[in-house]
Amino acid sequence: MIRTEFLAKQPTLKTARTQLVPMGPRFGPQLWRSLQNHDTDKLTGTHGTFTEDQVRKHLENLPGRSDRADWAIIRNDDSSYLGEVVLNDLDADNESMNYRISLRGLDVAGQGYGTEAGEAVINFGLGLVGLHRISLGVYAFNERAIRSYTKLGFETEGVLRHALHWDGQWYDQILMAKLAPGALDDDPPTTTDPAATTDPGAEGVH
Repeated sequence: MIRTEFLAKQPTLKTARTQLVPMGPRFGPQLWRSLQNHDTDKLTGTHGTFTEDQVRKHLENLPGRSDRADWAIIRNDDSSYLGEVVLNDLDADNESMNYRISLRGLDVAGQGYGTEAGEAVINFGLGLVGLHRISLGVYAFNERAIRSYTKLGFETEGVLRHALHWDGQWYDQILMAKLAPGALDDDPPTTTDPAATTDPGAEGVH
């Protein structure tokens, strides 16, 4: 059984260079400014736009929720807001959640902040919350993000072909997931249907 009380009372998570602080109304100005930077829209597949009032209401609704956890990524050196990292889409029955991260812009991309924040959030989800599985979707052109997710232990599970239409082109979305340590240890052994190997006529049947 997963421990959703850790989602409702999510802690601040610390990494070598950042603090992940529970997201809330006080980060409204920073989040709003980051949404005005459209350099990352394609990376996240964001076609829509948001009003300042929508952002405010979203942030007001976050504290205390037991079905998701949102953090602001704050750099230790200068208390600068770097972006947000999220566990959402809770499936309690199957002990799984979705992972999402969005940096404020390309000025802080490629410096390892995303990987650093991701490691802390994944350890929180698989460890404290007790999730069995954390999944994500990433567009195939976002090679930097794919490398980061791979470093974090996410494995490719499939591809959604032509999942994003952007500037007249179609792009695939790669589905990735990470399981809790030891999750596969109790998998039943793969078995072969005896009829498939003993029926002398089976080989020629299509």
